[in-house]
Amino acid sequence: MIEPEMDKNISFGKLTMKEPYRKKRFFSDHIRGYLDLLRPFTLLAPIIVSMSIIVASLVYNFRFFGLEIPTDWWITVGNASLTIALVNAASNALNQATDFEGDMISKPYRPIPQKIIKPEEAQSLAYIFYLFALLRAVTINAWFGTFIFLIMIFTITYSLPPRTKKFLFLNQIWIAIPRGLFGILASWSVFGDPFQRLPLIMGIIATIFLIGGMSTKDIVDSKADKLTGVHTLVNTYGIKMAAFISLPFMFFPFIIIPLMINIDIIAIYYWPLTFFMFASLIIFYLMIKGDKESKTLENIHAWSIMYVEYIFFALGFAFLTIFSKELEFLNIF
Repeated sequence: MIEPEMDKNISFGKLTMKEPYRKKRFFSDHIRGYLDLLRPFTLLAPIIVSMSIIVASLVYNFRFFGLEIPTDWWITVGNASLTIALVNAASNALNQATDFEGDMISKPYRPIPQKIIKPEEAQSLAYIFYLFALLRAVTINAWFGTFIFLIMIFTITYSLPPRTKKFLFLNQIWIAIPRGLFGILASWSVFGDPFQRLPLIMGIIATIFLIGGMSTKDIVDSKADKLTGVHTLVNTYGIKMAAFISLPFMFFPFIIIPLMINIDIIAIYYWPLTFFMFASLIIFYLMIKGDKESKTLENIHAWSIMYVEYIFFALGFAFLTIFSKELEFLNIF
C-alpha cells in the first residue's frame, strides 16, 4: 500500500524566531506575532534569575535572621518571578514598537516589519504589561514594587524620550542597571532586606558584567543603528575594538571575587563564581573571531552565551547561598 505523500508546504508551528510565517501552523499570524513581540528566549533569564535569588533570599534570611517561612512561599516566588518577566516582556514589545525602522533593515522577520503587528498595537501591549506588572508588584511588598517601578522607568526611557538607546555607552549602562542591580535587589527584597551587603555585591557584579556583555546584542544591528542615529560601541569603534572595551567589564567582576573573600566582604564559599571569567573569555573570543549570526536565534552565539552565563551566575550564587551552612560544615573550600 502506497502511503500518501506529505504536503511539504505544511508547517507544524513556527518553531524559531526567524522561520517565515506560513498559512498552516498551530497559531494564527496575530497570536504568533504577539508571542514574538515578547521574545520568549530573553524571558528565561529574568524568570530563572529571579526565582533562584528569591529562594536564596528566603533561605538566607531564615538561617541568619530568623525569618519565618510562610506556608505559601512558593506562590510568592512564582508571582514575583512572573512579575519581573512581565516587565521584561513589556520592554521587549516597547523596544520593537519604537525600533521598527531599524528592524526593517536588520530583523525583517519580526512581526512589525512583517506587517503582522502595527507599532501602535505593540506599544499598547507594552503599556498593558507594564501596568499589570506594577499592580502585581505592589501586592508583594513596598520594596519589590519600588524596584519594579525603577526597572520600568529605565526600560521606558531606553526606548522613549530621552531615548537613552541613542547615546554611546550610556545605552549599555541603561540596560545593565535594571537587568543586573535592580533585578537582583527586587528578587532579594521579596523575603529580605535588599540593602544587605550580599545582594548589593552580587547585583553590582552582575551589572558590571552586563555593561560589557550587552555589546554583543549590537553586532547584528550595527548598520541599522547607524542609519537610525543610534551610537553603540560596535558601530562607533568596530567589533574588535568593542570586544576589547567590553572585556574588562565581563572579566574583572569575577576575578575580584577572591579579593573580596580575602578582605572578608563575602564568604569563602563564593569562590567558585570566579570561574565565570572563562565564559567571559569565550564571549570575547567569539566577538574577535567575527561570530556569525545564529540561524534560529535573533543574534550571534556570543549573545546567547552571555545570557546563559548570567543565568548560571545567578544559579551558582543561589546554590552557594542556599547550601552555605553545609559548605561551611564540610569545609569543601
